[in-house]
Amino acid sequence: MNDPQPTPTAPTESALPRYRPGIKYILMLGAIAAIPAITTDIYLPSLTDVRDELATTDAMVAMTMSGMLIGGAVGQLMWGPLTDRYGRKAPLLVGLALHIITSLLCAIAPNITILVTLRIMQGFFNAACAVAAISVIRDRFVGATAARLLSQLMLVIGVAPLFAPSVGGAIASFGSWRTVFLALAIIGAIMAVIVARFLPETLAEDHRLTGGVGRVAKGYWTLAKDRKFLALAMLPALAMTTIFAYVVGSPFVFQEHYGLSTSQYAVLFAMNGLAMVFSAQLNASLVRKFSPESLLRVGLGLQLVLALALVLWGATGWGGFWTFEVTLWLLLGCQGLIGANAQVLALANYGHMVGTAAAVLGSLQSGVAGAVSPMVGVFGGDALAMAAVIAAGLILANLIVVFGTDLTQAGRKARARTTLQRAIKEREIGDSTHG
Repeated sequence: MNDPQPTPTAPTESALPRYRPGIKYILMLGAIAAIPAITTDIYLPSLTDVRDELATTDAMVAMTMSGMLIGGAVGQLMWGPLTDRYGRKAPLLVGLALHIITSLLCAIAPNITILVTLRIMQGFFNAACAVAAISVIRDRFVGATAARLLSQLMLVIGVAPLFAPSVGGAIASFGSWRTVFLALAIIGAIMAVIVARFLPETLAEDHRLTGGVGRVAKGYWTLAKDRKFLALAMLPALAMTTIFAYVVGSPFVFQEHYGLSTSQYAVLFAMNGLAMVFSAQLNASLVRKFSPESLLRVGLGLQLVLALALVLWGATGWGGFWTFEVTLWLLLGCQGLIGANAQVLALANYGHMVGTAAAVLGSLQSGVAGAVSPMVGVFGGDALAMAAVIAAGLILANLIVVFGTDLTQAGRKARARTTLQRAIKEREIGDSTHG
C-alpha cells in the first residue's frame, strides 16, 4: 500500500519565486475572470426581445439571468478541486470549450425552458474561469502583493460589465438576441486560443492534490471546520450582495422613483460602476502602505455608515436625487477595499488547496448574492428597500469581522477567550480521566 502523500504547506511571500507580472498578464487574467460577468451583462438589453420571441413571462426571462448565478455557484465547487488536481490550465481550457458549446446551443434554443437550462449550464461551465484566474495569482503571490494584483484583476473585471450591455445591444441590433450568444461563443474561442498560447501552468506537479471524491470531500470538510476561513469567505459574498442589490434595485429606484430616462440611467450606471473601478485601483496602491486587514476594516466600517445614511434618505426622501446618488456612489466606491483583501486573508493558509478554497469563495459570492438580492423586489423595489437590503448585509459583515475573526481588538479578545475556555475544558477532561 502506498504511503499517503504529505500535504504541501502554504508558501510564504518570501518563499515564492520572484515574478513581476506585466500589464498584458493582468489583462489576460482579468479577461478570463470577467467571462462570467460578460456572459451575464452582455445579454441584458435583449431580455425583452427574448420574452417576446419565445412568448414567455418576465419572471421566466429573469431566470435566464439568475440561472447563471445558480450554475456558477455550483460549478465553482466542482472546478476548484479539479484545478488543484490537474493544474490550472487544462480545466480552464475544458471550461472554455464547454462555454463555447453552450453559447452556440443558446443561440438556437427553441423555447424558454431549454434556454434557462442552457444558461444554468453556461454558468456552471464558465465558473472555471473565475476559479482558475484567482488560483493562478495565489500560486505565485501572497499577502499584500496578492491583494494588489487581485485589486488590479477586479479593475479589469469591473470595466467589463460597464461596456458589456452597450456592446450586447449593438450586436443585437445587427441581428437578434441569438447573435449575442454567437458573439459569446467567439469570445470564448478567442480566450481559449490566448490561454493555450500564453498562459503558463502555475501549479507544479508535486503540489497537485491526488485522490478521488474522498479527497475532495476531505478538502471541503477541512474548510467547513475552519471558522475563521468561513467568516472571511462570507465577507466577499456580502460585498457581492451589495452590488447585486444595487443592480437589481437601481432601474426601479432611478427610473421610476427619480424619473431618469433610459439614457440617463445608462450614464448613471456607468458612473457608479466607475466608482468601483477607481476603488479597486486605489486599494492596489494602498496595500503597499497598509495591511489588507486594516483596509478591510476601514472599508466595511465606511460602507456601513453610508448604508445607514442611504436608509435614512430612502425613508425620508431628504435631499432628493443627488443626496441619495452621492451617498450611493461613495458606498460603491468602498467596494474595492473589501473583496480582494478578504479573499487574500481567507486564502492565506490554503496555498496547498487554493483552487478548492477559491471555489468556496466564489460559490458563496454567487449563492448569497443570488439568494439575497431578490429581497429588494420582495420589500417593494424602492429606494428604501434597496438601501435596507444593502444595510442589512453590511451590518452582518461588520458583526462577522468583530465576532468571527481576529481582525479587530474585540475579535482577538473573543478568540483568546475561546482558546482559553477550550484549554480549560481539555485540562478538566484530562484531570477527570487521570482521576
